[in-house]
Amino acid sequence: MEESDPREQEQKNEKESISEEKKMEEQMNDIERQIRNFKNAQSQRGFKKGGTIGVPNPNLGKKMKKVLPIAALVLFLAATASQSFYSLEEDEYAVIQTFGSVQVEETPGIKLKIPYLQNVYKVSKASKQFSVGYDLSTNESIHKESFMITSDYNFVNVDFYFEYQIVDPVQYFYASEDPEVIVKNLAQSYIRDTVGSCGVDEVLTTGKYAIQTEIKTKLQERLTLENIGIQITNAVIQDAEVPTAEVAQAFKNVEDAKQGMETAINNANADANTRIPQANAQADKIVKDAQAEKAALVAEAEGQTARFNSLYEEYVKFPLITKERMFYETMEEVLPSMKIYITDGETQSLLPLEPFSTTQVNGAEGEEE
Repeated sequence: MEESDPREQEQKNEKESISEEKKMEEQMNDIERQIRNFKNAQSQRGFKKGGTIGVPNPNLGKKMKKVLPIAALVLFLAATASQSFYSLEEDEYAVIQTFGSVQVEETPGIKLKIPYLQNVYKVSKASKQFSVGYDLSTNESIHKESFMITSDYNFVNVDFYFEYQIVDPVQYFYASEDPEVIVKNLAQSYIRDTVGSCGVDEVLTTGKYAIQTEIKTKLQERLTLENIGIQITNAVIQDAEVPTAEVAQAFKNVEDAKQGMETAINNANADANTRIPQANAQADKIVKDAQAEKAALVAEAEGQTARFNSLYEEYVKFPLITKERMFYETMEEVLPSMKIYITDGETQSLLPLEPFSTTQVNGAEGEEE
């Protein structure tokens, strides 16, 4: 619901009041004509009961003089009653002006006002929209609004879409002559300032969210400072593109290359994430195996050292006996695995002497078979 400024609304109200006065005047004139016609008809047809032709009834004019003020009063009261009420919807504000002072009514319903002394201006609470860079109704581009230059001296066409609400109807009506125009001009200023401080890649790809957030913040701070009763609820980059097809194709090639690079990096990271845990697991296994082998060798060395020390202590006490015992123990370890041959030193034939324990074992296996 579009609302005009106070001056237009006052002119509208004046026109309506003039129109109502004209209607009342026309109605009064119509009543007078009807009375005159009635009187003329009565003068021609109605006579006094005396019967003299051409003499009108004098009581008829007196009755008409009494009826005419009553009819005018009725019309005036009807017009006054129509000016004493107004209706307010849930999504509307009502700004009531009384001799220069204003107040705001927000509760919906049928309201009373002082006729002819109070003027009521209605303002919608609903969200409104405007665009920069294109026509919101026809979606056609507006080149002078969308054409901009970036910080790296590239040209771009950027279209913005804004949503706003009227949060203070008094400021909206009286703080400025045309608040919508002010909001759009400020929006264009902050758009060009922000886009001009960013590179073309940010405007076209990665920096859209940051740009529109910065513009919305700056614009709302300025509107709060100006006190025009408007709050920005949304600011979106509707479209951003380069002005020529050749430049667009070049940017597309660059973007494709970036996507290819990102894909290769992601694949490499995925492969690394697979291989690194495997390598870490293998390294842990090798380290643990080495530690286990180290512990076994150390334990074996410590055992041998303890055995040697105990033998040495025995050797110090009983050297001869210890030597003989060590000799016999060594022979017990060596001789069972040796094959002994007996010869007289002259003949070529050799007589093998099998170990007695082995012979007994072989014989026992034969008997079992």
